[in-house]
Amino acid sequence: MRFATWRCEAVALAVAALAACQTTGGRTVSAPAGDLTRINHVVVIYLENRSFDNLYGEFEGADGLESARQSAPQVDAQGTPYRVLPQAAGTPFPADLPNAPFDIGRFVPPSMPTRDLVHRFYQEQTQIDHGHMDRFVLVSDARGLTMGHYHTAELPLAALAKEFTLCDRFFHSAFGGSFLNHQWFIAARTPEYRDAPSSMRAVIDSSSGLLRVDGSVTPDGFVVNTAYSVQGPHPVVAREELMPALTYPTIGDRLSEKQLAWAWYAGGWDQADAGHPSDDFQYHHQPFVYFARYAEGSAARREHIQDERAFIAAARTGALPAVAFVKPSGFDNEHPGYTDVIRGEQHVLELIDDVRRGPNWNDTVIIVTYDENGGFWDHVPPPAGDRWGPGSRVPTIVISPFARRRYVDHTTYETVSILALIERRWRLAPLGERDAHANPFTGALDLARAP
Repeated sequence: MRFATWRCEAVALAVAALAACQTTGGRTVSAPAGDLTRINHVVVIYLENRSFDNLYGEFEGADGLESARQSAPQVDAQGTPYRVLPQAAGTPFPADLPNAPFDIGRFVPPSMPTRDLVHRFYQEQTQIDHGHMDRFVLVSDARGLTMGHYHTAELPLAALAKEFTLCDRFFHSAFGGSFLNHQWFIAARTPEYRDAPSSMRAVIDSSSGLLRVDGSVTPDGFVVNTAYSVQGPHPVVAREELMPALTYPTIGDRLSEKQLAWAWYAGGWDQADAGHPSDDFQYHHQPFVYFARYAEGSAARREHIQDERAFIAAARTGALPAVAFVKPSGFDNEHPGYTDVIRGEQHVLELIDDVRRGPNWNDTVIIVTYDENGGFWDHVPPPAGDRWGPGSRVPTIVISPFARRRYVDHTTYETVSILALIERRWRLAPLGERDAHANPFTGALDLARAP
């Protein structure tokens, strides 16, 4: 897709103008009050493509749609507010919806999927528009759907958000889509492919700074949109477009250095690794596959990349590792386009119940979050960051005997805050500047609580 008329702020590294500021202020953040060693298991359930306002805009006590109604309306390429929300061809939404958030469920129930929405590196920055958050409709193939939301009370996970802690200032760490955010989730950096062919590279107009042709790789060789590893499993892709295996450290390497047990549990992994992936298996949602240490047939792959079924067994029997990353398959992860919100959340409830009913619950922290916003609008500007992000706000729930109860946490976090929590708990070296300075859930956890 070409975006010849939209300015790409990433090229000029102009993200510093985004409105909000991190509460960390560039300082190393201390660990949550209390004894971190009381936490022996961290479980992260990593879902797909929802903004905070899309799911939790109606949550009592959160910065949601009531505040959003004071936000600037969506504007066209000339900066003029739309009279009504423009709609994509074939949409189920009427053509006379006001230029404002609207209830998707009036037209498509949350038990049915909507279409997918564009969610890419350059495009999200233009949508954010220096923190004005007013170009989501303009820079979307789904048009008015970007402004849609669901009734929070109808969501299966909302009851847990009310029982434990909901974070309403959690931002995905990298602009754009799943590939790049999964990379930041485990390594806190953007991968490079310096020798990427021209077929993969974005083209920027040198005089105007406008994006002429979109691509997976920036002009200077960083991979920011979906690409696949030379290591399998991967779809059928031209050989020259497969990324070389990466060699820099991940959070898995940091844990292994301390001989701590960990695993990435993926829905459908066993079939995919055997060469028979299911229709809903996403190759670019498996970030450890991109790293040389986890090559096909390696002992590290067998030990650390496992099927979601192994997580369920470990939770039920009390054999959870220190850190468990859980990636549901496509039909179970809430991704627009091929699944629906209700099915995904019911699956997550089952995973959480397996932990809560299992022997490890009393010293476990479960974090349910989303890789990125999926192209859905949110009214809160991201904090100032760097070339890569942070991007828009996403829902995050902290579920644990140590989580604050019936609490909305307004502390600023981002995806790499999860890395920060793991690093501080087990005294691991940070992977980069962002996780070194990220807040490790100081507002969500009360480690003085009795389990």
